[in-house]
Amino acid sequence: MKKQKKKRNAIISAIIVIVVLIAGYFSFVKPQQQSAKTVTVGIMAGSKGDDALWNSVAKTAKDKYGLTLKFKRFTDYNQPNKALSNGDVDLNAFQHKLFLKQWNQAHKTNIVSVGDTVITPIRVYSHKYKSIKDIPNGATIAVPNDATNESRALYVLKNAGLFSLKKGTKLATAASITDNKKNIKIKELAADQTARSLDDVDAAVVNTNYAVAAGIDYKSAIFVEPLNSDSAQWVNIIATDKKNKNNKAYKEVVKAYQTEATKQVLKKYYGTAELPAWDRNFNK
Repeated sequence: MKKQKKKRNAIISAIIVIVVLIAGYFSFVKPQQQSAKTVTVGIMAGSKGDDALWNSVAKTAKDKYGLTLKFKRFTDYNQPNKALSNGDVDLNAFQHKLFLKQWNQAHKTNIVSVGDTVITPIRVYSHKYKSIKDIPNGATIAVPNDATNESRALYVLKNAGLFSLKKGTKLATAASITDNKKNIKIKELAADQTARSLDDVDAAVVNTNYAVAAGIDYKSAIFVEPLNSDSAQWVNIIATDKKNKNNKAYKEVVKAYQTEATKQVLKKYYGTAELPAWDRNFNK
């Protein structure tokens, strides 16, 4: 009996020591180390396809990296970067590289890209011609009249071979056009009006979202923005504050996005209207 009692006491003592050691360990572990990390991502309130995409990313982040993604949705493009700077979100994913550059300059912020996501090529449409090569001399082409989209549209027309732009031009305007052998005339319109102008002009450069809103099949475009150095600034990104650019969890969110699963969701919901950008060469 005494031996059994001693054995029992020894076991109890060992259990007590283990419990004390475990308690001591967890007293030094920070709360976020004790549970799965949560990362809050600011995104725009979007379509069924957008929701499916981020649900896929969240699943990969959880299954592969033990991360829980929470989403804060916005309806105003001015809000996600403010939320990031204020610490209301950890990351955001809604803007292209040029938008971020201009935002940082205007608001004196230090937001940086931590990974590429997608690009939505802008396209040229026409009700009169079936090929960009058919555009005649003296043709009138409508482009968006806001500075960034007009520049993008003019670079697309330049890549289509209709004219050249002055060397060193970054933000192109109609005044930047050179070598205009076909005497192409540019008609500047509000971006949401370019699609509606197709009956009145020879062609129009239309953002994909406005083409969809106007019921235009993006596959009917007579020219698609090529993925090269001119279009690199239109790549969308996942962004964070510069001080957090090396955060391990944030890098893992990027990895969870840049997967074959994401490509499949994009293909299912957007076809070639929206393309993966993280593994493409834009230095052509």
